Amino acid sequence: MKNIKLFSLLLILFTAVISCTELEEEPIGLLAPEAMFKTPTDVETAVLGCYGRIASESYYGRKLTLALQLRSDMCDIGDRGTPSRRQNINDFTADPNNGMLTAFWPRSYEIISAANAALDGADRVEGDENELNALRGEARFVRGFVYYHLVRLFGEIPYIDFFVSDPAAIVDISKTPVSEIYQKIIEDFTFAKNNLPDMQPDGTRFRPTAATAAAYLASVALTRNDYSVAASEAKWVIDNQSRFDLELIPDYQNLFDATKTNGCKEFLFAVDFAAGLQGGGNEGTDWMAPITGIRGSDDQGWSVSVPSIAVYESWSDKDYRKSVAFDDTTLVEGVPTPYTEFQRVQRPHLAKYMRLYGNSRGDGGQSDNNYIAMRYAEVLLIAAEAENQLNGPANSMQYINEIRARARNAGGDPNDFPPDVEAGISQQDLHDLIIEERRLELSFEFKRWYDIKRLDIGTEVFKGPDSLEPHENFDPDKHYLLPIPQKEIDINSNLLPQNPGY
Repeated sequence: MKNIKLFSLLLILFTAVISCTELEEEPIGLLAPEAMFKTPTDVETAVLGCYGRIASESYYGRKLTLALQLRSDMCDIGDRGTPSRRQNINDFTADPNNGMLTAFWPRSYEIISAANAALDGADRVEGDENELNALRGEARFVRGFVYYHLVRLFGEIPYIDFFVSDPAAIVDISKTPVSEIYQKIIEDFTFAKNNLPDMQPDGTRFRPTAATAAAYLASVALTRNDYSVAASEAKWVIDNQSRFDLELIPDYQNLFDATKTNGCKEFLFAVDFAAGLQGGGNEGTDWMAPITGIRGSDDQGWSVSVPSIAVYESWSDKDYRKSVAFDDTTLVEGVPTPYTEFQRVQRPHLAKYMRLYGNSRGDGGQSDNNYIAMRYAEVLLIAAEAENQLNGPANSMQYINEIRARARNAGGDPNDFPPDVEAGISQQDLHDLIIEERRLELSFEFKRWYDIKRLDIGTEVFKGPDSLEPHENFDPDKHYLLPIPQKEIDINSNLLPQNPGY
């Protein structure tokens, strides 16, 4: 997966037109798509450029992923000296000028613009139609992937599905209803499922396959409470596991060892970072590792996003996945030191992205991390939840038990925890167990906030007696959506009304 290339020049051409802010402040004139695309290779260049933009500091390398972590009940601000934009996201006090939002909103549309450019190019060149449709499938998958994040975070947003050759064409664009956006996302993922290959060259996992698209169709359906489609799509992936070369890899730790994740058979889609390979738009820059983990220095890290102590203490020490998720001890002047004696923040830190990051420049900024966007375990969890909602526990338990069996393989030293789900469990109890299993199995993988929102459990998890990270100011009528960046509204009043409460 470390052969991703960052096509900076083409990306500038493809993406500089899309931000409403850039339209106002940096007009670039008209673009001529026919001059950019001559062969299918040019289309592939544009598609690969999308992945470079996803693997950037303002998207998966910090801004988007950090916002998702902090918004959940699994992570909290450790060091309150960190910039206020991060604290405000965490504390449900963010306003429309928040600097994290104003970074990943335009980056999202830059990625969408690159995907739209690739689609436009595919229609202009001559070549094998199967090859071109596969490239169209990749571009449409990427577009659906980005819009799937945007619609869950902001609700109604501008939907652009054409190549913007003239910035004036979108300067006054209006928002699109949520239901229409979801329909467009489903159409993109469906096209991708029908046209993507079963495997990408060399088994790479940063480019999607038909199974990836099906997994996202299942996820979208689960988000929309369409349990029949969620179950059907997830089971299609499961039933064709060997066709797509998928498995739960034996050791959970290896999912987060950057030296072992290239071509990992559990990954359906990963965001690929490569130390030493950076681009002009902060592509390839990964700061998630040092802001979440122990950096090995005597101050124990930057402590931006760390678990609340309740998250750590409520997780059974018998669960091998806990030892993978946390670092609670580090060397200080060569002496093993527990978190209770850390100098900066006396809490365990996250280990998934900083313990085994591969090559790195000092304290971070470069890594070989492959951040998991979708993996086979999540497909099993989707199947379990959807099947239980449709038909009860009988055919749902098997999927959870498969995940728990892997968890019992504690780095090659098998144990008896967590046990299989007991027969006779009620439908509601199994539902609760599945949601808890998602929280633990997918811990700190940028999924929990979306679960809180789709299940409408924010009041419970932030204000209830068993809250892991209390926030008494949480308001479900406001905080399930983020505010639309104010500078976008200032330029284009058609983005009004602002989301409720902001």
